[in-house]
Amino acid sequence: MVTECPAIRIVSPTAFDPGTAQTPGSVRLAAVAPQLGIQSALWGGLFEVMPGARTGIHHHGEQQTIAYVLSGICKVRWGARGEYAASAKAGDFIHVPAFLPHMEINPSDSEPFHWVVVRSTPTPIVVNLPDDTWP
Repeated sequence: MVTECPAIRIVSPTAFDPGTAQTPGSVRLAAVAPQLGIQSALWGGLFEVMPGARTGIHHHGEQQTIAYVLSGICKVRWGARGEYAASAKAGDFIHVPAFLPHMEINPSDSEPFHWVVVRSTPTPIVVNLPDDTWP
């Protein structure tokens, strides 16, 4: 008896897709996403912020985000006025709740930081907010 089984997909870095929603100051690369022919309830990819850069203020709508810091150090600000902040380093996990305004900051003047990101829906939601959202 032959039964069909879904295939495991291996996506190499050369196949990562930069054609995903972006926030100024960062680069997101899709690795597990519909545009790569992968049907999943989740989205997965990489996130990078260059030395000395910061992202714009944004949120991810209804999506929850889990990130694993691969390399570097990052500062994350969040809240209605950006009033909260924490730092994460390589080896740390980060959870960003749905609809939470936040920004990522790279305090290093020489090293980018890299995250592995998983989102709770198959297509990333990125809502970029005006720069004057926070005082």
